[in-house]
Amino acid sequence: MNIGNRIFTEVKRPSRELVEQFRGLPSSNINDEMNRLFCMHDYMKLLNRDSAVQLLGTAITVKAPIGDNLFFHEALDLAQPGDIIVVDGGSGCNRSLAGEIMIRFAQMKGLAGIVVDGCLRDSDGIETLTMPVYAKGVTPQGPFKFGPGEINVPIACGGQVVFPGDILVGDKDGIVVIRPKDAEAVAKAAQEKKEKEDKTFASMKADWQAYAQKHIASTQKRMDGKGIALLDEPYTETYKS
Repeated sequence: MNIGNRIFTEVKRPSRELVEQFRGLPSSNINDEMNRLFCMHDYMKLLNRDSAVQLLGTAITVKAPIGDNLFFHEALDLAQPGDIIVVDGGSGCNRSLAGEIMIRFAQMKGLAGIVVDGCLRDSDGIETLTMPVYAKGVTPQGPFKFGPGEINVPIACGGQVVFPGDILVGDKDGIVVIRPKDAEAVAKAAQEKKEKEDKTFASMKADWQAYAQKHIASTQKRMDGKGIALLDEPYTETYKS
């Protein structure tokens, strides 16, 4: 069976039209509409200097031994334009799993991003790229190329399960993972939330005092019934000698 040493060459990708429904939507709005459970851990950092780049594409998954990038190289050859290579590197940072050469190769091939739960290197070069790149950390120590590994199987990356073909959306805040079967409903809800927030910003600008009063009333309603002591006096502390 060769479990732990397999490559699945076929991926069921969602339509490009479905993926594009998430264009311009903040990761926070999307994750809010998924009950705030589908963001990768905060240690997954955007390495690009231009923090306005948006990660948006479909996952090609790699399960790699800590410090070994043989199957990462193979994934680069298998991936298609619009794909994001997502690597479960065991969250290890004693060795990098790629450097500037591999990442530039991915950008020139038209990939939509690289996400590595592990370390990369050559950060000075990577940060200048326009293709979004995320990693747990950075180290100059290079990788081995022995294998084994797996490609296009379910993996763990940044605390989330990622299946091949999943939709990933990322920005400076972080990365959210969306199953294709949920994508249309999630995109619609996230767009509505963004539009609601845009109206809130407009309301704040148009009449700040009215908005402030509305905020006070809303906060008070949330606090009512919680047994909070409201003391109209300064805090003082006394000590017994």
